[in-house]
Amino acid sequence: MMKRVLVFMAFAALLLIGTSQASQAQTEQTATTQQTTEQTQAATTQQLDEQAQTAAPAGEAVLHKEIKRLFIEGGAGFMSSILLCLIFGLAIAIERILYLNLATTNTDKLLTKIEKSLKEEGLDSAKEICRNTRGPVASIFYQGLDRAHEGPEMAEKAIVSYGGVQAGLLEKNLSWISLFIALAPMLGFLGTVIGMIQAFDAIEQAGTVSATIVAGGIKVALITTVFGLVVAIILQVFYNYILSKIDSISNQMEDSSISLMDMLVKYAQK
Repeated sequence: MMKRVLVFMAFAALLLIGTSQASQAQTEQTATTQQTTEQTQAATTQQLDEQAQTAAPAGEAVLHKEIKRLFIEGGAGFMSSILLCLIFGLAIAIERILYLNLATTNTDKLLTKIEKSLKEEGLDSAKEICRNTRGPVASIFYQGLDRAHEGPEMAEKAIVSYGGVQAGLLEKNLSWISLFIALAPMLGFLGTVIGMIQAFDAIEQAGTVSATIVAGGIKVALITTVFGLVVAIILQVFYNYILSKIDSISNQMEDSSISLMDMLVKYAQK
């Protein structure tokens, strides 16, 4: 009986040792497989990143060459004229945007300072605040405060008159942007007409109608038209943005001027 028990225990011990070794081997194999998979994924990801980085400059170079090719095929004369419209229009638009951003003022804060100065220190202090504040609103306030000693009516006339001057400064050079917006597609259409004339001249000289003969003139016509329309669209976006900024500043000037007149009336009564 005792021998059977010992044999059974030995057999169980061998079975446990074999199972443990098999489990350990399977675990090591799984870990090795997982490590190999991670290395493969990392290598694949790195390869894709390198391909993407290589493809980006290549795509930009191809786009640049394509634009250059179309510019040359469209004709140097008309394409250069359209390009000049874009350059001059963008230059004026950027200058206007910078000017209008600098002309934007926090009118509520300015009115609070002026009201406090009028109550505590008087007109000279309020004028000094306007003199040290940037923007057309502060300039209009200064003109009104400078005439406040003559009465509210004279101050109101000064504000209205100088407000018109500041509104004209805000709209300065906008007519040039609208000119380039209209001129760019017109030059494109002119190139279209000339391209069609060239196509018909080629047909007349060849004495027959062929797609190869007509294609050159029509291609020039379409290229100039497309570039002219693209330039007009770009400038139109900037033009509308500038108009919205001017409307916003004009509304600020009108609303704040009314508030300033109320302060001056109260100051005169006091």
